[in-house]
Amino acid sequence: MSDVLVIIPTYNEIENISNIIDAVMDKPDGFNVLVIDDASPDGTQDAVRSKMQQYPGRVFMETREGKLGLGTAYIHGFKWALKRGYEYMIEMDADFSHNPDDLTRLYHECKDRGADMSIGSRYVSGVNVVNWPMGRVLMSYFASMYVRIITRMKLRDATAGFVCYRRNVLEALDLDKIQFKGYAFQIEMKFRAYRRKFKIVEVPIIFVNRRLGTSKMNSSIFGEAIFGVITLRLKAIFGKI
Repeated sequence: MSDVLVIIPTYNEIENISNIIDAVMDKPDGFNVLVIDDASPDGTQDAVRSKMQQYPGRVFMETREGKLGLGTAYIHGFKWALKRGYEYMIEMDADFSHNPDDLTRLYHECKDRGADMSIGSRYVSGVNVVNWPMGRVLMSYFASMYVRIITRMKLRDATAGFVCYRRNVLEALDLDKIQFKGYAFQIEMKFRAYRRKFKIVEVPIIFVNRRLGTSKMNSSIFGEAIFGVITLRLKAIFGKI
């Protein structure tokens, strides 16, 4: 059995899901894949079932009744993985904005070089984002700067969604207490790990905007992050994190 699981949340990713699974299966480290699908009406689940037959024992799917939020999808996946003994769990988007070639780098940063969390960072070595409108690049970059100022974490890309966790990190972070469901989920996970003094390493990646399908980002998700960061900091001040 593999010791590493790649968790991919989906909603209407029929254009990408088969290709992203093939790309992960092609890597030399024997990654397994768990797709968490929120009742996609476009055939995403059928495509995953086909891949489950193609890669028996390596591709899995959990289905949910509707769009319940990115954070709850990952929490569902983490709990599924912990019950089945995986030692490393990697968050990854379905749309190729995260390069499957970087999975190996994130995995080995934890497995071989002692990181508790490794983050695929867009900003640790400049601004490495391709095909985003300049407004969105600036919004994302300054959001990460804002998070650093408020939380005092030293991370350059606190909102990153390409992350490898060691098992012990997820066991230490009471997953039932994770508050946020959207963009702020990524910040909260990093902040809780940072508060517990886990070793967090940023690995430089190039982030490429999706070519196929529709982005799930919206202003309400971004707003949750802005105000959520203040909530996290206040909880930390009063010893609730």
